[in-house]
Parts: sequence; C-alpha cells; structure tokens
Amino acid sequence: MTDPITLTAALPLAGWAAHSLWMARRLRIARTDPLTGLPTRDPFTARALRTVARGRASVLLLDVDHFKHVNDTHGHAAGDALLAAIGGRLQEWSSEYGGFAGRLGGDEFAAVAHLDDLATHALDVLADRLQRCVDIDGHLRLSPRVSVGVCRPDDRPGLPLDARLRAADEAMYAAKSLGRRWRYAEPQSTHTTTAGRRAGRRGTHTSLSSR
Repeated sequence: MTDPITLTAALPLAGWAAHSLWMARRLRIARTDPLTGLPTRDPFTARALRTVARGRASVLLLDVDHFKHVNDTHGHAAGDALLAAIGGRLQEWSSEYGGFAGRLGGDEFAAVAHLDDLATHALDVLADRLQRCVDIDGHLRLSPRVSVGVCRPDDRPGLPLDARLRAADEAMYAAKSLGRRWRYAEPQSTHTTTAGRRAGRRGTHTSLSSR
C-alpha cells in the first residue's frame, strides 16, 4: 500500500512535470510557424547570427511576387497552400547546402546556406524548385514566381547579420525590378532600405545583437 505521505509529496511533482511539458509545447509552437513548419523570425535570427559568425555562409531573402493577387483571386486557403509548398521546398534546398530556412512573416522567407563555388548552380536549382507548379486540392494549379536576393560572405566581408540581410533585401528588390529570379548583392547599396528592408515594407530586424 502506498504511503499517504509519499503520495502527497508526489502530487506536486506530477503537476510540475505536466506544467513543464505544457510550457515546452507552447514554446515549440511559438518558435515554429504552424503553416510551413519553419522557424519563426526570432529563432531563425538567433541561429543565423551564430552561423554567420562562425564561417562563410550566404544569407538569402525571398518573397512571392504578386502574392496578394493569389489570395484575392483564389482565396486565402490557396495562398496558405502555396506558402506551405514554398517553405518546404526552401527548407529542403537549404538542408542540401548545409543550411536552414525560416519564415519571417507573410510571404517573406529567409535562409542561410553554404554555397561556395557552387553558388550559381545552387541558386538556379533553388529558383527552378520554387517555381514548380503547386497543385491545390486536385483542381487548382498555381505557378509561383519567387524573387531571391543573395548576400555572399564576400559581398559584405566582415559585416554582421543585419547588414547582410539588408544587402540581400536590396538584391531581392533588384531581382524583382529586373524580372530576374535571383540576384547577388551589389558591392554598393543601390536601393534605400529602412531597418533592413526597403522603404515601405515590413522590417525584418528583431534584436540583432549577439546572443
């Protein structure tokens, strides 16, 4: 027979264990985008800070061209399905090049990858993969167009993550303006940005101090 004193002592421990599991689950949910399964902005940024500081990693920023038109024409469920497909494809590609991806919000994504001398081929592969048709509920096929900006280590040598994100954003804007699928960052800035994004767009920055 269980000692009543032992049972009484065990009850708070069981309650604390259940609470800890609940908190851990809530934390995982907060750190993971429920639509794509990718890390959200803060955990992506924290990991990217560490990765960029350790070595020669490229930073990518991308978004879906005319995404509002997709939502307005086909509905938000179709838009969500499109974003989920793009997030999965980006994560798969990033993993192949020793990196990872995140969803910054809306139709905006970021990734870190180790491209080295394979950069041009790797980015062509990414563009082809992202722009494959997406089948939605068996009756709708969407052909997304995604603009990608890339900041390689030598494009902003020695500069921190926020400067590289800003350069990648500028390159993405240039790619979009020129009708190209992807573009490298220029040695000098050619497009005005605000807080890591060009003027008029949502900011990508969180706290970009070292963690």
